[in-house]
Amino acid sequence: ELSYGSTVMRLDFVWLRDHCRSASCYNAKTSQRSLDTASVDLAIQPRAVRVDGSTLFLTWPDGHVTRYGLEWLAKNSYEGQKQQVVHPRILWNAEIYQQAQVPSTDCQRFLHTDEGLKEFLQNFLLYGIAFVENVTPTKEHTEIVAKRVSIIRETIYGRMWYFTSDFSRGDTAYTKLALDRHTDTTYFQEPCGIQVFHCLKHEGTGGRTLLVDGFRAAEEVRLQAPEHFELLAKVPLRHEYVENVGGCHNHMVGVGPLLNVYPWNNELYLIRYNNYDRAVINTVPHPVVRRWYHAHRALTAELRRPHNELWVKLKPGKALFVDNWRVLHGREAFTGYRQLCGCYLTRDDVLNTARLLGLQA
Repeated sequence: ELSYGSTVMRLDFVWLRDHCRSASCYNAKTSQRSLDTASVDLAIQPRAVRVDGSTLFLTWPDGHVTRYGLEWLAKNSYEGQKQQVVHPRILWNAEIYQQAQVPSTDCQRFLHTDEGLKEFLQNFLLYGIAFVENVTPTKEHTEIVAKRVSIIRETIYGRMWYFTSDFSRGDTAYTKLALDRHTDTTYFQEPCGIQVFHCLKHEGTGGRTLLVDGFRAAEEVRLQAPEHFELLAKVPLRHEYVENVGGCHNHMVGVGPLLNVYPWNNELYLIRYNNYDRAVINTVPHPVVRRWYHAHRALTAELRRPHNELWVKLKPGKALFVDNWRVLHGREAFTGYRQLCGCYLTRDDVLNTARLLGLQA
């Protein structure tokens, strides 16, 4: 047991041997472990232990010496990580977001300067949505913008998609009907991380886009009824997409709880919410079903509160990036011809871009 600042660490000797950063145990050039973890005696005990200033020294039975900075241990111990936030965020409702006056990023600045890209990504990481202005309203230029931050994720919908009300796919989205708030691809084992929308043309009325911060709604449930939050984070559900339209034949199934949290600090990192695509509930035992419905109702009520609804009119030239693991989207019904294009992005590559620019992601 060691203390550093306000952090009290309990460190296992196997863990301490396994994480040795000496040249023979760890390749600093590749940031990879060289030590074979399976070769470490699970009952290992150091021959000597001493703390000199801010450094811990351990001498092992074979004479190998491991050195640790106490600051590094405090940051990387379980106790230290439990105090850390993996993804800093600003939870918002419509008023909070509008008062923040989050700026859109100009397309040329976004494409050609690190400062523009970093500003965009910082807004995206904090709020889960971000806009790029002055994008040429074509699928080709939208693709260029999307590829600035990530590899495009190819799915059953292709890489870049056109989106009209022609019912060309077996999905309510391909109609003129209103769509309630939801996250996309809940029927994937790993739902798509980021979605890009760009309205290329709309000759008609209606069609505003609805955005809701799912994490804020979930945090309200956690504060008001923690038992509901815990249930929604534990009970696995199936979501399903069955399509037989034209030449498109798909049957996708994804399984997971509505709320996904990191187990060591209970930080929410993914919400999987889509009442359209939720399959038969047959993964929940009878004594839990009614409690789950109460919990789902509490979350739904929070998601549907008018003050949580941010309505945005998408227009040609304004591309919207949405964190599909956090922000729910929907739309109001519309008239006339409305054409959108967009794509899904690989989440890992967006976060990789952010980290390379010095952001916490």
